[in-house]
Amino acid sequence: MWGGFPKVVKEVFPNAKIVIDRFHVMQPLIKELNQLRQKAKIKIKGSRFILLKNKVDLTEEEKVKLENVLKCSKRLRLAYNLKEDFRSIFETCKTPEEGQKQLKEWLQKAKAVYGAVLETIRNHLDNICNYFLNRTSSGVMEGLNNRIKLIKRQAYGFLNFLNFRSRLLACLSH
Repeated sequence: MWGGFPKVVKEVFPNAKIVIDRFHVMQPLIKELNQLRQKAKIKIKGSRFILLKNKVDLTEEEKVKLENVLKCSKRLRLAYNLKEDFRSIFETCKTPEEGQKQLKEWLQKAKAVYGAVLETIRNHLDNICNYFLNRTSSGVMEGLNNRIKLIKRQAYGFLNFLNFRSRLLACLSH
């Protein structure tokens, strides 16, 4: 969602549709949820992790822990439930139109708790809704980019591009 990115894409690929994938939309939402947890002064060990984890992935023990965390703050409970509703939109919507309708409804409900993230979502709504065209994610590229950075760190810098290229090819080819 960085401002310069769409401009570069439009310049290089004029017919491309800009897609903001669910990961990059959830990231600022989760950051704001964590800030709400901090403001509520919740010190329960593991509360951050438990709030950020998808509800469907929680074990029974984690569900109990989550409930203990949410008992501490009504506002945090609402924010958590809205986070889960937001995630659900990306799981269930099949078209950009349906996604946009549900995201707009969610934005109305979320005004009670969330702040800056709502403006970010509104500003990028059309590109976020393009996700529902093919449900594409940049996850593979993000992983590849992280792997390349790790290889660079492990090598303490390459003095020769050909050595760097050879190392990448060796590490990334399966």
